[in-house]
Amino acid sequence: QVQLLESGGGLVQTGGSLRLSCAASGHPFSTYSMGWFRQAPGNEREFVATISPNSTYKYYADSVKGRFTISRDNAKNTVYLQMNYLKPEDTAVYYCAGSLRPPPRYAGEYDHWGQGTQVTISS
Repeated sequence: QVQLLESGGGLVQTGGSLRLSCAASGHPFSTYSMGWFRQAPGNEREFVATISPNSTYKYYADSVKGRFTISRDNAKNTVYLQMNYLKPEDTAVYYCAGSLRPPPRYAGEYDHWGQGTQVTISS
C-alpha cells in the first residue's frame, strides 16, 4: 500500500508561482509513475502532468504546458509540481497519484491517491 500526502497549496495572485509536493510512503516509490490531477468545483478531475519512475518521460496537459514542471526525487520519495504564471482557471484541488503502469494520463489508471491540496489564484 502506498500513502500519498500533498502539501504546498495556497492562495496566490495571478502570475504568481507555487510548488506542490507529494510525499510517498509504503511500496518502493521509485517503481511508480506519478501524476498530478486537479478538480475544480463542478468539474471532473482532470489530468495535469505525469512522470515516469526514472524521470525519463514527462507529459503535460496542453493547458499547463510551458508553465508547470513535474519532477521527482526518488531518494526523498517525493514528487513535485512547480507552477508558474498561474491563472485564475488553475484554481482547483490538486491531487497526486501513483501508478505501476507507464505514465498514464487517465485517472482510472492510477492506483493510489492523496487527499489533495487547495490552490486558489486570485485575479
